[in-house]
Amino acid sequence: AGPGVPQGSRPGHFSARNAPSLLYVRYVPRRHFYQDDDAPAPSPFGGLFADGRADTLAEQIRGPLFDPDEMNNRSPAALLRKVDATELAADLAARFGASVRRDPAQLVRALGLAVEAYLQSDEMAPFTSRFDAYLRTRTPLAPAEMRGLALFRNPDKGNCMSCHTLSDTSSRPERSLFTDFGYDAIAVPRNRALPANRDPRRFDNGLCDTARRLHWPEPTQWCGYLRTPGLRNVAVKQTFMHNGVFTTLRDAVAFYNTRSTDPRRWYHGAATFDDVPAAYRGNINVNSTPMNRRPGTPPALTDAEIDDIVAFLGTLTDARYAPA
Repeated sequence: AGPGVPQGSRPGHFSARNAPSLLYVRYVPRRHFYQDDDAPAPSPFGGLFADGRADTLAEQIRGPLFDPDEMNNRSPAALLRKVDATELAADLAARFGASVRRDPAQLVRALGLAVEAYLQSDEMAPFTSRFDAYLRTRTPLAPAEMRGLALFRNPDKGNCMSCHTLSDTSSRPERSLFTDFGYDAIAVPRNRALPANRDPRRFDNGLCDTARRLHWPEPTQWCGYLRTPGLRNVAVKQTFMHNGVFTTLRDAVAFYNTRSTDPRRWYHGAATFDDVPAAYRGNINVNSTPMNRRPGTPPALTDAEIDDIVAFLGTLTDARYAPA
């Protein structure tokens, strides 16, 4: 088995994080703070990548282009030489001007704008899942799927909708993106197969690295926080969570359900979070259902109810990706 994250352009090099879906990315808002009426303080929302470090799609493209473990372009000038040797160079020059063939910065900008235009197209937001048909025409879902939807919404059971928001009373699918674009610290288990994790001192601290760069006050309060991903097409992913630690959707759902009641199952036999530095473990969400129980107590969901939620999540697969 691989490490659960994408391999880069060079053998033996892997991304430090799982690849996020780019479907529906046009709906991700720019970074901002928002305070609910019942919240004690404003919270961050939006931004691209799991840590929100990019604020526009054109900016996001720089990440993989120049990451040595991903596309490994050493510099914009090196990238220009590669692109200029392809048919793409003439197309970019026709659209963005001849300077893209001699100015590395202009080339990177043009590539970002071109990819941004595609990611904002209707092709990347198809809304063709069975759940979308249910929203538009009330096309019935299977009994297990309907039970899963109810459990997904129930604040005392799955409570998934508290972050993975939807509006199943609206016929407009764009109101059901299955994310509030906020951040949470749920303490996903350490992926020991991840090459970046061979160093036991290395941790992915998520949003606080962005907070430090942007000079937010008290940036360490956001260590361990990662942006809530949308769940559309989640059933056809091969690995799950930001570090690819799970290889089945069922395990991902079960983790939420029993993280607090049976921590040793998830943390390699340990009783506490193993991929968050001790100094930041106070940031971890231990208050939201179903992660608010004590070890040894019954979890919020039964095994059959987990199966129902997984069945419901299968209805979020767009037609082009649905199993034949």
